[in-house]
Amino acid sequence: MEKEQYMKEALKEAKKALEKNEVPIGAVVVLNDEIIGRGHNCRENRNSVVGHAEIIAIEQACKNIGSWKLDNCSIYITVEPCPMCAGAIMQARIANVYYGASDEKAGAFGSVFDLTTIQGFSHYPHVRKQIMEKDCSKLMQTFFKNIRAKQQKD
Repeated sequence: MEKEQYMKEALKEAKKALEKNEVPIGAVVVLNDEIIGRGHNCRENRNSVVGHAEIIAIEQACKNIGSWKLDNCSIYITVEPCPMCAGAIMQARIANVYYGASDEKAGAFGSVFDLTTIQGFSHYPHVRKQIMEKDCSKLMQTFFKNIRAKQQKD
């Protein structure tokens, strides 16, 4: 599969979050051209600070392969990971990170800071951004536009 095909799968996950009134972020973990983990945001519904798409996809991938080490895996995420998720990606030893939209408020792979430039970690993933950026950004922009419109009505 092409990178865009995996990002389309991450977008499907993001749309699941949107249907649940969650911030529409989705992620998939891929190993040997097979999706082994999927996740979408569920912080509000689970009342969980760690209910991020990346964390859920990573946990599912680890369970599916029976290891916490995801050395040869790639993760596709609709939005740039926050510091918690970037740290989990690095701790899981994921080889490649592909994300769509940058996150100017919490992005930890280049927007606010870049975790891969801090020396001393035992693993650094290869990071590629702006995969289907317009589609990923549009989903987020529409979500927050709708929230603002609703708040103005209330």
